[in-house]
Amino acid sequence: MPPRIPGPQGLRSLTLCLRPTACSLTPSTAAASTPSPSSLLLLPLIQRANLSAKEKKRRMKQDPYGWAQREQRKNANLARRAELEAERKASRGDPVHGVTTPFVASFDSAGQEPTPSADTPAARAVEGAELPTSPHLLNHLLTKEELDGAVEFSRRVTEPVAFGGLSTVSDPTREAEEAAEHAAKHAKATEALRRITDLRNGSAKDRRHANIRRCIETFGRHVTDVKLPNGRKPPGVAGEPEPKPVRAGPDTGSSEVQIAILTAKIRALALKLEDPANKHDKANKRNLRKLCHKRQKLLRYLERKERGSGRWQYLVETLGLTPATYKEQISI
Repeated sequence: MPPRIPGPQGLRSLTLCLRPTACSLTPSTAAASTPSPSSLLLLPLIQRANLSAKEKKRRMKQDPYGWAQREQRKNANLARRAELEAERKASRGDPVHGVTTPFVASFDSAGQEPTPSADTPAARAVEGAELPTSPHLLNHLLTKEELDGAVEFSRRVTEPVAFGGLSTVSDPTREAEEAAEHAAKHAKATEALRRITDLRNGSAKDRRHANIRRCIETFGRHVTDVKLPNGRKPPGVAGEPEPKPVRAGPDTGSSEVQIAILTAKIRALALKLEDPANKHDKANKRNLRKLCHKRQKLLRYLERKERGSGRWQYLVETLGLTPATYKEQISI
């Protein structure tokens, strides 16, 4: 590349560049078909660079109307470029959150609230949408059926014995008092158990465990194999694929289940880091990057194995995953 000689400080709009010219060839080298570089002379070539502030001001004074037209065209071009960049960024989504869907927004309350709390990122993202709920899930890894069965069993065990109106041992007044006292104590114990097992009173760890159970119930193959059209022909194989046996029991190891669990963890950690008080939390920022990259690897694998099937479409649409979550470089 030819050397460049910077001009003086006063000539910021000029740059000198030395390049060989055909007119500088000697008679002996001009007759040759391929002149040698040593025979070429270097002459200065003036190139115009960006305008300085002083030059812009001078031109604006010379032709203010033309200058205003040029600035208007430039501003319109810059505004259009900004709109296109915003549309492109919105279509690809956020590499951490993707597109917030009602199912993802329900992670904040572990599926206990049908509507997001006011003035939160979830409320702004899914405004007017009803969130999916899981009222059967309770705290301490319990379900509503298990709690109801335990409460009914305790009521039957502690219920006072009634003698059935025997005149020798029965006292109707005392039996009525004991029954009323037992009913009051049972109602008080039931209310205490309800408050203890309510996920609204739980910690972030309790909500994470509940969200893990929700992901298993939603994306486990023991569920999706039955309700989703997953029959996809393998490449190069003619005919319908052989039906696979349905999985029995909770599915905790499938890629889609792991991706959903990672999405719940990523959302909880990302919302925590968005708080200005945690802007210097470098350890959790590193943990967030590790979770995002782990989810990215699983998404690439699942795209290669299941793209076009019902599982892939259901996972992407429910979790709001976009190409930015598994195709672009993630830097947080």
